[in-house]
Amino acid sequence: MSVTRRELLRWQFELTWSLFEYHLDRLQPAQFRWEPAGHSWTVRPDPTGRWVPDWADTEPDPVPVPTIAWLTWHLGWWWSVATDHLQDRPPRDRTEVHWPGDGEATIAWLRELRAEWLTVLDRLTEADLDAVAPFPWPRDPQHTVGHLLAWVNAELMKNVAEIGQLRLLHNSHPHSHPVDHEVSGTLKID
Repeated sequence: MSVTRRELLRWQFELTWSLFEYHLDRLQPAQFRWEPAGHSWTVRPDPTGRWVPDWADTEPDPVPVPTIAWLTWHLGWWWSVATDHLQDRPPRDRTEVHWPGDGEATIAWLRELRAEWLTVLDRLTEADLDAVAPFPWPRDPQHTVGHLLAWVNAELMKNVAEIGQLRLLHNSHPHSHPVDHEVSGTLKID
């Protein structure tokens, strides 16, 4: 049986998504912002109540351990921007992609992103896959839209594995306590 590149990339995406559904179906609101280490990245409400992710323009050393909340925001951010590029829409800035909150709102948001992505993916032709990728490598002729689709699959696999591992760790520590730590010079107590 012969399959097209798009069909193979979609198969890989759907396989990864099925693994994600395993975790999405089991995620509990308390797991989203659980901080497994003193040096973690999460999302925090700003004065208006909007969730804002921890961020640094240069990757910190050591790299903070992300929470499920941060990972789901991150996933939504890069996926929204990838979709914007393939839909010929102005790509959103990182600060324009907002995390919906603990629980069902975020799960619904991720499932909506999946549905939109599949719509975009299904309209691509084999010739479209050979076009120069607009993202995440800004118009680098070495990378095609096919590479972009493979990158989305790889990023999704990585984020799904991280989210799953954090969920399992949280479940293995039923008496875990919120972590007190310093964030941007202020003491944060969950």
